[in-house]
Amino acid sequence: MFGTSGIRGPVGRTVTADLALRIGRAVGCDSRTVVVGQDARLSGDVLTDAVSAGLRESGADVIRLGVVSTPTVARAVGWLGADAGIAVTGSHNPASDNGLKLWSSSGRAFDRAQTREIVHRLNRGDIERADWDAFGDERLSPGVSARHVDHLVSAFDPFDGLTVAFDLGNGTGRVSVDALHQLGATVNTLDGQYDGRFPARKSEPTAETLSALRQTVPALGADIGLAHDSDADRLVAVDETGTYVDGDSLLALFARDAVEPGDAVAVPVDTSLLVQDVVEDAGGSVAYTPVGDVNVAEAVAHPGFVFGGEQSGVWIWPDETLAPDGHYAALKLAELVTRTGPLSEQVASLGDTAYTTRRTSVETENADHAMDRIARDLYATYDDIDATDGLRVDTDDGWFLVRASGTEPLIRVTAEARDPDTADELFDEVCSLVEGVRIAA
Repeated sequence: MFGTSGIRGPVGRTVTADLALRIGRAVGCDSRTVVVGQDARLSGDVLTDAVSAGLRESGADVIRLGVVSTPTVARAVGWLGADAGIAVTGSHNPASDNGLKLWSSSGRAFDRAQTREIVHRLNRGDIERADWDAFGDERLSPGVSARHVDHLVSAFDPFDGLTVAFDLGNGTGRVSVDALHQLGATVNTLDGQYDGRFPARKSEPTAETLSALRQTVPALGADIGLAHDSDADRLVAVDETGTYVDGDSLLALFARDAVEPGDAVAVPVDTSLLVQDVVEDAGGSVAYTPVGDVNVAEAVAHPGFVFGGEQSGVWIWPDETLAPDGHYAALKLAELVTRTGPLSEQVASLGDTAYTTRRTSVETENADHAMDRIARDLYATYDDIDATDGLRVDTDDGWFLVRASGTEPLIRVTAEARDPDTADELFDEVCSLVEGVRIAA
């Protein structure tokens, strides 16, 4: 039921009002107060109503936040003294999808033990409904986005003279724009109005979907281009020349900025060797986790960790929050450019070592079945396989990873080597294997 980042899938099939009602009941059993927010998707109202009904039927009071970003939901749990939070969001998935992500009072997403208990509770039917006169109440709290802006403004020095182009993709990222503006930056927005159909571009911000932003930044003479997905837990960037900054480079920049000698950062197993090299050069160390912001958050909650992230655009500074906050990340990157100089120069400063990374996703109807067949073939060929998350094979010249997506019916394939030809060979080899399994299935 729960993938690497909550429940997510097609509305009407995987994600239904009945499911939202049941999740609300299960969370409400041991909660007094729960905050509930939603992204801008067209299905959000129905699913949020169902979640609220389930929570109140179990006796929990509900604080409705309205249409807000997922980081705002996560922070609001603590700000409003609630026991849990539920974000109704499909994150970077297509407009036809939606989902549910659960948050604890610490601002951290429910971990595996907590989600497992929710599933067991549903399977056992172990849900107590409140008496007719003990149903929970519902109230609105429409000011949390403004509170989020105020918090960010208080955490950063002014950005006077900075010009930003910001692609919101018709999602809920307005907090970033308002905070930058209040800090003195000149902000030009693209597709800043809510529209749950995401007509301007796909919700997931990538080099391909951000063509308008890449053209706008140099046309305006902006210092940086920034973009969120639909619920603003992700943040990606375009440098001042209009060049998309790949996720591993951005991860390395954030990590290098955060690390002092002896500090640690957490990254998933599909992260480029670039990050390890940069962090170790700064005197820090890297810990590898399964893919998913929940797993990164679990790691950075331990002492000694100063940062964690994923090349997908998820960034966590544990001293600030254990939730991926794309708004905070946007201001951190603006701060880095203001303090250190053009983003293109910072990326170049990561070093001249060539890291060639190839990534793709292969659609499949049954990812678990496909991974079983892929595992059989790989174990017949390679002796040393890391199964922390998916199947990772390290070779003399590079590595590759095959894993099932935790949020979509996809097999993710990554290959990396310092030599481009070697990276291509590894990538072609593993892609042929995955495609063969998919076709055979």
